[in-house]
Amino acid sequence: MQQEDGFEHSRTKERNLAMELVRVTEAATLSAGRWMGKGNKEMVDQAAVDAMRPALDGVDMDGIVVIGEGEKDEAPMLYIGERVGNGNPPEVDVAVDPVDGTRLLALGLPGAMAVVATAERGTMYSAPPGVYYMEKIAVGPSMKHVIDINAPIAVNLDRIARVREAHIDDLTVVTLDRPRHQELIKQVRAVGARIRLITDGDVAAAIQAAMEDYSGIDVMIGIGGAPEAVLAAAAIKCIGGEIQCKVWPRNEQEREKLKGDGIDLDQVFRTDDLVKGNDVSFAATGITSGELIDGVQYFGWGARTSSIMMRSRSGTVRYIQARHKWRKGGNIGVPRIG
Repeated sequence: MQQEDGFEHSRTKERNLAMELVRVTEAATLSAGRWMGKGNKEMVDQAAVDAMRPALDGVDMDGIVVIGEGEKDEAPMLYIGERVGNGNPPEVDVAVDPVDGTRLLALGLPGAMAVVATAERGTMYSAPPGVYYMEKIAVGPSMKHVIDINAPIAVNLDRIARVREAHIDDLTVVTLDRPRHQELIKQVRAVGARIRLITDGDVAAAIQAAMEDYSGIDVMIGIGGAPEAVLAAAAIKCIGGEIQCKVWPRNEQEREKLKGDGIDLDQVFRTDDLVKGNDVSFAATGITSGELIDGVQYFGWGARTSSIMMRSRSGTVRYIQARHKWRKGGNIGVPRIG
């Protein structure tokens, strides 16, 4: 009976950690959302970090930030190597993006969200200095064994279509609208697949691709940030899909420097390379409404948030709608997170 009680206690602690991550992203959202459309990217980030840091420090964990806002000298951002949590077990790696889509939020555009993920200590990939971008392809569970980032786009789309029992022109490819993707877009159009261009936010795009029939997106392809690749991998590991990535130098000078630093530009990073842990938790709360989750809404009595929470161990994906009332006797705009 004691063993059963201990097992139940352990499971409860795990569930609490996963739920507390949602409270962290809710806190960042409620603070940063006030800056929607005001054109100030610095204050967007500052507001999110100022709310996220104390929320993280209240979480029952011993965490080290491995995906954050740079090194310690770039504080007050949540920097790589920073200790977060209250110091109690479990020991975890932490990946944070207080605002994924800072520009979107500053301009009042859809798709900005606050994101945090955890995995067992030492299991999250931390990009070496100088690695800023990665080439990526992400799909859902039924297609995880057929994609190959080194294969031509036409080959990958043909394989995906066969698994989906669809024609290539039934497929929807999502990619960032960037000049660097002109050739990619040309190749997708040449084989007849549909394209959805996004201005920012390839974490949400990769998650939607991994969710298959839910989102209407079949595959995410393109070049985006290296930190975002790890955050996306954490969510995709919970869903059961696959992301493959390769380091992408922005120019010849960067290419030579990376080679000189011993970085293998041909190495393919898969989901289990980016996040090796078996107990991964992921949470995101919408700041401005997007296709994945709705944005925060403010009222006289408080605010309403929409979040998504995932765990790899159970494969559970939860959507959480929360009402936050302002603290009694406090200032308007100071939420009660609980």
